[in-house]
Amino acid sequence: MAQSTQHLNRSLGTMAIVGLGLGYMTPTVIFDTFGIVSEETNNVVPLAYLMAMVAMGFTAISYGRMVRVYPSAGSAYTYASETIHPNVGFVIGWSSLLDYLLLPLVNALILRSYMESFFPDVTPALWVFVVVAVVTSMVLFSMSNTSKLNGVLVIFSIVLIVVFVFLTWRSLARGEGNGTPFSTTPLWHEGASLGPVITGATIVCFSFIGFDAISMYTEEAKDADTVPRAIVITLLIGGAIFFIAGWFAQSRFPTMDEFSADALENSALPEMAFLIGGNLFKAFLTAAAFAATLASGLASHASVSRMLYVMGRNGRGPISRMFSFVHPRWHTPALSVLFVGLVSLLAIPLNLSFVAALINFGALMAFSFVNLTVIVYFAIRKKLVNTPMEIFRNVILPALGVIATVVLWVNLSPDSFRYGVIWLFLGIGVMLVLTRFFTKPLRMTMEEELLPSLRESE
Repeated sequence: MAQSTQHLNRSLGTMAIVGLGLGYMTPTVIFDTFGIVSEETNNVVPLAYLMAMVAMGFTAISYGRMVRVYPSAGSAYTYASETIHPNVGFVIGWSSLLDYLLLPLVNALILRSYMESFFPDVTPALWVFVVVAVVTSMVLFSMSNTSKLNGVLVIFSIVLIVVFVFLTWRSLARGEGNGTPFSTTPLWHEGASLGPVITGATIVCFSFIGFDAISMYTEEAKDADTVPRAIVITLLIGGAIFFIAGWFAQSRFPTMDEFSADALENSALPEMAFLIGGNLFKAFLTAAAFAATLASGLASHASVSRMLYVMGRNGRGPISRMFSFVHPRWHTPALSVLFVGLVSLLAIPLNLSFVAALINFGALMAFSFVNLTVIVYFAIRKKLVNTPMEIFRNVILPALGVIATVVLWVNLSPDSFRYGVIWLFLGIGVMLVLTRFFTKPLRMTMEEELLPSLRESE
């Protein structure tokens, strides 16, 4: 199979990419994980989200800067390859690939569970096939149509979150929960402590992965400013949704006494919706969660196929040619999209608890290295450290990003850390084979036509 000379289609504007990022983040996940995070943090869920958002904020700034310097769909893989070394870039790309490759599978698992609850007599494998087929087809045939459908689903889920806030406000006005939405106890109280909150932040940082995944759409953005702007907007909107919804949920439910044991171990969404607005609201919020999860499936499938496309474009051999193939009519990385669909079919034999244990290790490692690449490129290579402002932008801000993400990284669950290390060493082994133990360099090529006009001015 000859490597395609086609390019991805530049059809995505700022709000289309923001929609994909919000879809990736799945706004309704705040309700799914509320019981787990509330127990872990001793009932200060909003603080865990705020801490995670601040940590991600430093990284968002770094992504916005590096995507201008290296406007490739490869994200952290590209930045580390270009600024540090292709071998380092490969290992970082490999590490984060596990997380991104599993996220479409996670969404298929969640949607399978939703359908099982409605149709318990139907084999779960059927729902997985249907979900994966629909998502893969949408991403394969048209990125523009994928972003439009994703936008509709995201708007629907956000509208239902607004309704949740309104109903919760009324509930608090009647004296339920804390009796007021303005109490500071959701943010801090006598029984709270920093250690459990940091652990809770490592759980909820899973919700923020979408803001960086949109850097995968760099080669489909309409202009150079689109992706950097979209990254910051996505983080701010997503973080605000999580914080506000978490604040009202924690105000109404200062403890988990009203919930069953199942809500503490799995999703608290159905019981929370029922307690807030009865069966009708429960049905609507569950539908919104379904829509949000489907939107996340579309966005995550599209972004990881772009990562495979760029890694394949910079590799050698038939596997690389397969992943770097761009369909001449659809202008999408067709074989990469199909491969992600095949991996997503593993939602048939696997369960959510096992897959969830594999998530976050590589993403947080990638976040750390994106911040490091800012220091390497601007402070060391370009020597832009001559004024206090340059030192602040090129050293202090990214260094704070490294510290924040490393703090979250070392506080991951033991299973996540264990499986992540295994995957990391497997990637190092693959890199040693590809380089023949460092005797044959990895190559790193970019689309030359994109570089001159898009590099960040110095």
